[in-house]
Amino acid sequence: MSSYLLFVIIYFIHALRAQNGFVGPLAQVYSPALSNVVSIHKYASVMPYHFFRNISNGTSEPTFGSTSVPNDTSFALVAKADFLVFDQERASGILGSTPSYEFIFAVSTAVHEAPVYVPSQNKLYLSQLAPPPGYLPQLVVDLNRVPPTLSEYLSDPPVYAPNGGTFHNGHIYWGASGGNNSIGGMEQRVGLRTLDPATNKSTTILNNYFGYYFNNVNDLFVHPNGDVWFTDPNYSWFNKLTDTPPQLPTATYRFRPSTGAVTAVEDTLQQPNGIALAPNNRTVYIADSGASSGPISPFLPSLGATFNATGKRTIYAFDLSNDATSLTNKRTFYLSSNRVPDGLKVARNGYVVTATGRGVDVLSERGELLLRVQTNYTVQNFAWAGRNLTELWIVGQGGIARVRWGLQGQELR
Repeated sequence: MSSYLLFVIIYFIHALRAQNGFVGPLAQVYSPALSNVVSIHKYASVMPYHFFRNISNGTSEPTFGSTSVPNDTSFALVAKADFLVFDQERASGILGSTPSYEFIFAVSTAVHEAPVYVPSQNKLYLSQLAPPPGYLPQLVVDLNRVPPTLSEYLSDPPVYAPNGGTFHNGHIYWGASGGNNSIGGMEQRVGLRTLDPATNKSTTILNNYFGYYFNNVNDLFVHPNGDVWFTDPNYSWFNKLTDTPPQLPTATYRFRPSTGAVTAVEDTLQQPNGIALAPNNRTVYIADSGASSGPISPFLPSLGATFNATGKRTIYAFDLSNDATSLTNKRTFYLSSNRVPDGLKVARNGYVVTATGRGVDVLSERGELLLRVQTNYTVQNFAWAGRNLTELWIVGQGGIARVRWGLQGQELR
C-alpha cells in the first residue's frame, strides 16, 4: 500500500469520526505513576458507532466498562481500572497522591450492610443479611492489626439484620431490618437499636409506628440535635427478613428519642434507600432505588425483587428547614450510572458518595459524577475509617475492600 493511499484512508477515518462528533481516545491512563486510574475523555459523551451497553436481566450486572465500543480500543482500559476519573480538575483532591484499592476479605454472597466505624476502638462493625434468613451475628474488622482481621460479633441482646448504621454520642445506631416471632429465642421487629460498643449492650429505641410494624428501616443519620432520620422501603419483605408483609407505605421518617415522637417527612419515593446529611446541616439527600422492586400482597408469600433499568434509580436533594424538622424543595440530584443508588454518605468537603452496583460514585454538590471506584462485587454500603478518615471501607455481596485516598469523611461524634 502506497503512503499516499494510507494517508487518504487515515484522513477519511478521522473525517468520519469528526462528522460523528467523536474525538478519541475515550480513555487513557491518568498518569504514568497511577496505572490503576483511568481518565474518561469528556465523560465519553460521544462514542464511535456502533456502541452498545446491555441492560441487566436481574442476574447479570452490565457496567459502564462492559459497554461494547469496538471502534475505540482505548475503552478496554475502563473495565480494568480501580478508579475512573470523569473530572480531571477535581480528581486530584479526591485521589490524593497515592490512591489504592485493595480487596481485603472474601465473604459470602449474602448482602453485607451497615458499616460503622468506632474511633475509640479503631474497629469497623458491619452486618450480614440474608441469605440465610435468621443469621444473627454481626462482623467486626479490627484495624489495629496488620493486616486487619475479620471476626463474628454478637451483641447482648442480639440485633437482627442491621441494614443501616451510624455513630453518634459514643454509640452505634443501627436500623434493624429483620422481624420475626422467634429469632435467637426472642421476638424481634424492624426498628432502631443503639449499641454501646464498650459494654456490648444493645437497646431498642423504636419498633413500631402506632402499632404497625415498620417495613425495613434501611438507612439513617443522626442530626446534631439528636433526631434520627431513617428510610423505610420494602426490601426486608423482598429478602425474606420479615415474617409479615408490609403494613405501611414506603416513607422517610424523623424520630425524636427524647419524646418518642415519629413523624413521616417524605412519602413520594418508591423505595427510599440511602439517606445522608450535608456537613452544613442544610441539605438532606435520599436515594430512590425503586428500579429494584417486586410485588406485595398480604395473600402471597414474598416473591423477591427484580431490577428494571427504566425504574427509579435516582438521588434527590431536599432543603432542611431552619428548625431541622421538615424537608422542602425536592429536586433531582443524580441518576445512577450503574444499577441503583444504595448506601449514601457525604464527605467532609460536601461531595456526595453513593454505592451503585459494582462500585462507588463520587459526586459534586451539583450532582456531577467526578470519580468512580470500581469493584468486582456488588456494593451495598461503605464507611470512612482510620485515624484521618481517609480510608473508605466498602462492603457488599462477596467482598470487603479498602480504598486509601484523599477524600475525607465527616467526623461523627
